[in-house]
Amino acid sequence: MEKKFPKQIPVFPLSGVIYFPRTNLPLNIFEDRYLDLVNDSFRSDKLMGMVQSKKENSLVYKVGCLGKISDYQETSDGRIIINLTGITRFEITKEIINEKRYREFEVDYKKFNQDLLVTNEKEKNYDSNGFTEKIKKFFEKNGLMINWKEFEKLDETQKINTLSMIAPISNEEKQKLLETVTLSDKTNTLLDIVKFYSYDNSFDNETVQ
Repeated sequence: MEKKFPKQIPVFPLSGVIYFPRTNLPLNIFEDRYLDLVNDSFRSDKLMGMVQSKKENSLVYKVGCLGKISDYQETSDGRIIINLTGITRFEITKEIINEKRYREFEVDYKKFNQDLLVTNEKEKNYDSNGFTEKIKKFFEKNGLMINWKEFEKLDETQKINTLSMIAPISNEEKQKLLETVTLSDKTNTLLDIVKFYSYDNSFDNETVQ
């Protein structure tokens, strides 16, 4: 049965933060408008959207990610620290005019219904060891250390989404990864980006079918 998510959601636009399904995003909330957003969300269904804001005016990218507040703590100085657990991506269809201090959008989830499926190891049709080695090399070259033993415990979707979220690449490239529909497309796109940065002759023409 298809899960129903709200068609109208509060959205936190944040520059440089690209957030993926089945990943966790810690947020330190201190602005009044976003304190309102988080408190309103926490008191209702705990759902809120994250979307990357553009540099010009108050524009945002069209694709973002719906998350659920999975941890909520108030601090003595009036801040709120939350953990947001990613559920599914959405496409913004229009902005809702409201009298609140934060923004709300009408969204559609249809394009990204695969986000709710659990990937099966048998569906993995690429050389994951070779892929991981290439990613490790790229991360180490950029001084990023990951606990790869813990990383290997994640399923395929979590692995690719986590790598896409933390990779030392541009915000535009991360947004491109966020907007790829299938896991194989995302894997190929991430590999192409890493190859571009690495200029490494050891990369072959490996693709995911």
